[in-house]
Amino acid sequence: MATSALALSAPGTRPRVILASQSPRRRDLLALIGIPHDVHPADVDESVHPDEAPVPHCERLARDKVHALAVRHPEAVVIGSDTIVVIDGDILGKPGDRSEAIAMLTRLSGRTHTVFTAVAVAHGGVTLSGVESVSVTFRPLDAAQIAAYVDTGEPMDKAGAYGIQGFGATNVERIDGDYFAVMGLPLGRMVGLLRDLGFHYAFGPLTVADSVPASA
Repeated sequence: MATSALALSAPGTRPRVILASQSPRRRDLLALIGIPHDVHPADVDESVHPDEAPVPHCERLARDKVHALAVRHPEAVVIGSDTIVVIDGDILGKPGDRSEAIAMLTRLSGRTHTVFTAVAVAHGGVTLSGVESVSVTFRPLDAAQIAAYVDTGEPMDKAGAYGIQGFGATNVERIDGDYFAVMGLPLGRMVGLLRDLGFHYAFGPLTVADSVPASA
């Protein structure tokens, strides 16, 4: 289906791009690399299925997000992503309240955890996806520091109760992997998937490639 969909547009044509997310960080990252886009948050159930491992969980959610919009906008390129924080095998989502945020940060303090970010792209009935894994180490934080950080309000809408692009950057001692994946959108992985889907990125807006890759 990708071949027939792309055949409707001449090489070099700019497709409409939809970001299936309400995250301002993901919007900023797409803007950072010069891809114009519309924002249409996807309403999907983000609960963990029974016996669902972290990587399949976040990849499923990224694919669910793009599918929710791709079925309504098959002519568009839809991009979706999902980020989770995992420590001791447990998935840390967004904290429900202040006490939960404090508990999460206390657990992360002085330890290394893993951030998994899945990205999915869809067009013309085809969805491609992948997952980036990043190791993040927190410096030791005392109770007063944790409370002060939570009081900024920054942790409340973020997986694992921290944002690496804000005040939370001072909590991080080391990162091994894609920084932008920790922010919420692995740009290199995303561009590779878009290329596999038949689109060209040359440091600006997406265009239809000269030929459709065999993988599409």
